[in-house]
Amino acid sequence: MPLSKIKKLLDRNNIKYIIIKHSPAYTAQEIAALTHVSGRKLAKTVMIKVNGQIAMAVLPASFKVSFEQLKTALGAEKVRLAYEQEFMDKFPDCEVGAMPPFGNLYGMEVYVADNLAEDKNDEIAFNACSHSELIKMSYKDFEKIVNPKILRFSTQVKV
Repeated sequence: MPLSKIKKLLDRNNIKYIIIKHSPAYTAQEIAALTHVSGRKLAKTVMIKVNGQIAMAVLPASFKVSFEQLKTALGAEKVRLAYEQEFMDKFPDCEVGAMPPFGNLYGMEVYVADNLAEDKNDEIAFNACSHSELIKMSYKDFEKIVNPKILRFSTQVKV
């Protein structure tokens, strides 16, 4: 079961969480609607390449990555969306596109959008290695386990 790696990490650290099972869904907005989780609290993981290194940008589902803001915030020369073939082998236990925001389990940096981290007492939900399961937990616990860099790099999606 792909979820076992994350569950072991959370259980080992005495983190409280719930698993939400749902019918298959592939976009963050679709998952938010299906599971009744606010788009501001559903954390989507966007795979990026920063100066040649694969990393994760984690932001609310109702926002998009501003690559210019991220490049400036990181002081990087190049930041771009990673191609699927550049990262799919790094997540052998996950369905492509359903990576959880736990870069620490996969040896990569995690950058969290400041608007996802605004209220540390809120809960967030995110893909749990499949297109039909989410994990919901406190943001504070997520930050404690993952130790991401919090940066300003997202803009709201216009509807």
